[in-house]
Amino acid sequence: MNFKPHLDLEGKHAFLGASKFSWLNYNDEKLDLAYIRFLAVQKGTRLHAFASECVKLNQKLPKSKKTLNLYINDAIGFKMYTEVSLYYSDNCFGTVDAIQFRNNFLRIHDLKTGGTPAHMQQLEIYAALFCLEYAVDPNTIEMELRIYQSDEIIVNIPDAEYIHAIMGKIIMFDKNIEVLKIGG
Repeated sequence: MNFKPHLDLEGKHAFLGASKFSWLNYNDEKLDLAYIRFLAVQKGTRLHAFASECVKLNQKLPKSKKTLNLYINDAIGFKMYTEVSLYYSDNCFGTVDAIQFRNNFLRIHDLKTGGTPAHMQQLEIYAALFCLEYAVDPNTIEMELRIYQSDEIIVNIPDAEYIHAIMGKIIMFDKNIEVLKIGG
């Protein structure tokens, strides 16, 4: 038998795909909600790409209290870099939406386009990853973390000792995972 080639589908996953078989147990209402969430995730991905491009092009949006406008305009105003990967190891890394480190001041911004309340811990992990990757002692710098969501800005000035504790946990857990990888 010769199977039909579907080259255009490589690397893609269908919403009603076999690997996500839980949809077999959905009723019409649950299917509708799941698909609406799926579309929201796709829209969020596109909005992040749009925001990053605006910042890179230095293209401000009209002054407004809207989440996207606030995020883009602030990132441009603070001369931030977007979609920056922070790496400690293959076990612990992430991509921050916007970041800037200048004059011993670390600024991290996160754009949230969904309705699920965001958690500052994500940004605290980014701060710890930054300090680990660039050998920066969090006690020697100032930091400001911001979440942009639901037309609001949530600002956190993290405690340096807490960031240091996250760094320690990353180091310890990374070592544990490496031991497990070699069968220990």
